Amino acid sequence: MRAVVIHEYGSTDQLSEEEVPKPVITDNQVLVELYTTSINPIDWKVREGYLQERLPFEFPIILGWDAAGVIAETGDNVSGFTAGDKVFARPDTTEKGTYAEYTAVDKELLAKIPDNISFEEAAATPLTGLTAWQCLVDFSDIKRDDKVLIHAGSGGVGSFAIQIAKSFGAHVASTASAKNEEFLKEMGVDQFIDYQTEDFEQKLDDFDIVVDTMGGEIQEKSFNVLKEGGKLVSIAQPPDEETAASKNAKAGFLWLEPDGQQLTRLGKLMEKGDVKAYIGKSFPFNEERIREAHQLSETHHAKGKIVINMK
Repeated sequence: MRAVVIHEYGSTDQLSEEEVPKPVITDNQVLVELYTTSINPIDWKVREGYLQERLPFEFPIILGWDAAGVIAETGDNVSGFTAGDKVFARPDTTEKGTYAEYTAVDKELLAKIPDNISFEEAAATPLTGLTAWQCLVDFSDIKRDDKVLIHAGSGGVGSFAIQIAKSFGAHVASTASAKNEEFLKEMGVDQFIDYQTEDFEQKLDDFDIVVDTMGGEIQEKSFNVLKEGGKLVSIAQPPDEETAASKNAKAGFLWLEPDGQQLTRLGKLMEKGDVKAYIGKSFPFNEERIREAHQLSETHHAKGKIVINMK
């Protein structure tokens, strides 16, 4: 099968299109013929070697953490899914990711794609959608009328977090650049903060939840808009424990745990129109265009999700 792999850490030049063996599935897995995958910041962070301690892969590495396609084969112990089903997943990949024509997926990580959702929309959802879900639902126990601040609302995690929060009936504030104000308001944002000209710390107060996608000074200042006993969850870096204690806040760093049942719930929200996957840019599946997609993601200014189409 065709795949784009890396044989060592480094720049986009390391991304190489090659023929590799098709995955052999276990009894508890399915083989998915990929129609679409997507690009996430973790892709190029792994490629650069930034996450070697957390993700000690062995070369050659096939990157990619989002799968959308059709089941080609099922393991002997798999029930509820059959060949031909349209599915999406955030596979529990090690060195065999989704920049490939086929990928193996554990059955408990699978969800069926709703009929009114495209492969592109499905592929844009698992990693960022599940991350946003786990930040708001699992960590923060979001409820109706909560005041929620979501940083970088135009990005992949941010755009899903805004919509998930609104689906729970929360009041949502979000930061982004002025050019994305209409985009965020289309998703339901109640308070828009232009981070280039406005200081969110001066405009917001008494928030129940902060979703930190930035880290650093942004995270430090975010504690100042939290109410006493509020919750701050970060996907950028672990929050300072002393600062959290001074606010009696629940604060923590979240690393996504793949979950097919949660992905099914997200799919239901998408089917109803409560949540939408926003596709910022699409590329065909080849070495050159995946390099371009990585470079776009590295700018930190991609709007919505970047997807790669195999079909």
